Amino acid sequence: MPMNVFFKDSRLVFKWDELGKEILGIAFPAALAVAADPIASLIDTIFVGHIGAVELAAVGVSVAIFNQASRITIFPLVSITTSFVAEEDAIGKTAIKPVKCDLEKHLTENGQKRELTSIKKENMLENNRSASVTSNEPRNSTPQNGTIQDLEKNASEAKCKELEKKFSNQDGTKESILENATLENVEKDLSTYKGQPPAVSTPTVKPKKKEKKHIASASTALIFGTVLGLLQAVFLAFGAKYLLNVMGVKQSSPMLAPAMKYLVLRSLGAPAVLLSLAMQGIFRGFKDTRTPLYVIVLGYTTNIILDPILIFVCHLGVRGAAIAHVLSQYLIVLVLAWRLMQKVDLLPPSLRDLQFGRFLKNGSLLLARVIAVTFCVTLAASMAARLGPTPMAAFQTCLQVWMTSSLLADGLAVAGQAILACAFAEKDYEKTTATATRVLQMSLVMGVGLAVIVAAIMFFGAGIFSRDLNVQALIHLGVPFVAATQPMNSLAFVFDGVNFGASDFAYSAYSLVTSFLPFTYFFF
Repeated sequence: MPMNVFFKDSRLVFKWDELGKEILGIAFPAALAVAADPIASLIDTIFVGHIGAVELAAVGVSVAIFNQASRITIFPLVSITTSFVAEEDAIGKTAIKPVKCDLEKHLTENGQKRELTSIKKENMLENNRSASVTSNEPRNSTPQNGTIQDLEKNASEAKCKELEKKFSNQDGTKESILENATLENVEKDLSTYKGQPPAVSTPTVKPKKKEKKHIASASTALIFGTVLGLLQAVFLAFGAKYLLNVMGVKQSSPMLAPAMKYLVLRSLGAPAVLLSLAMQGIFRGFKDTRTPLYVIVLGYTTNIILDPILIFVCHLGVRGAAIAHVLSQYLIVLVLAWRLMQKVDLLPPSLRDLQFGRFLKNGSLLLARVIAVTFCVTLAASMAARLGPTPMAAFQTCLQVWMTSSLLADGLAVAGQAILACAFAEKDYEKTTATATRVLQMSLVMGVGLAVIVAAIMFFGAGIFSRDLNVQALIHLGVPFVAATQPMNSLAFVFDGVNFGASDFAYSAYSLVTSFLPFTYFFF
């Protein structure tokens, strides 16, 4: 991509035009929805922390395992679903436009003909009235026979009977409709209404029920979400003890029992988590990020309400925390499914319409990308852990701040992806260029702003994260690295959105894996 893309129409980056409204209308709710999960997890941590330090540590390890297992499948599923649904929906709308234009043209032509006929008819009626007044006859008298005879010569008797039968009520009274008036039925109207203008009757039309969309990629995403969720649940439930041992929770550790309870129960919510995220991808494809936001807020609010009830009132401890989280996830799934069924026919017309091959091909590419990213973060954490607990604490703090600040960039990436996928499907290349340019410029400005904010928070607020002076000193050392990478971080997220919007998943995967290889060299 040429560098001048960052300067093209740069004066429009803050312009509140149609494109700017569309981008922020998608990005802001998407960022809030992503931020809702860590906020709810933080509140969960506060409640569990009141149980005891052992339980808090056990839940922390279990959540790390669950999130790591989910992250591998969530990212490919949501990213692919958003692009494919947006593309398929836009193609469907594009296919309807020619038919709609032809229909509007046909109606316009017919309307002009009806208007001309109505004008001619009114002129005839006015002439009849004038003739009646001139001959000192009442205004409501029957029109002159000569006029009727002239009309009868041009009228078809069979056509008159046909129209009379078509526009008659059940009680036999005639009902004239101007929209369907022609020269052939003028005579009938004149004789029926005795010189008076025919009454206009608007036929009663029942409102047509809005048809649901047939989006094959949406059905495919839900199937993948269900299958992956069930597999993840089985893997976590039956492999909980082994996974905890890998994470350092040994057989003799007091954390093992509460961690096992929490992880096994939490694994029951894996299908709900994957399904809800697949549905969020579908809504994102429709450029609707508000509905998932409202539903997520509802679900996590329910989680926060249930936490103290199940943990302290019902005396379930860490099991209560896990149950509250699982119930909130299934509530999110049910509400999202209800809203989705109002828009989309979830059952495809045929199994042949499902896009398993397309999902598997692109999903495998993004899976390789996620593994590379995860390996980089895990490797960096392991290297920090080898240096001791103090460097590890400082590293974890810097990492969490870095990841949290990236949530805002993810919102812009979602907006760019959805808009670009639609624009490419509609072959609106002017909009694709304008959208890619605008979101990249926005991300650069946002990254610079985040660099200043993050640097100030970490430098002056290091005591918020730790009371240990040594940890605070190491956090101060990490400030330049965390803050300086914010612009690059924002651009990287949005570049992913641009590539995904163009359905170029291969480039996104290959570029990151290529950069991952030299990264490992510096660690070894």
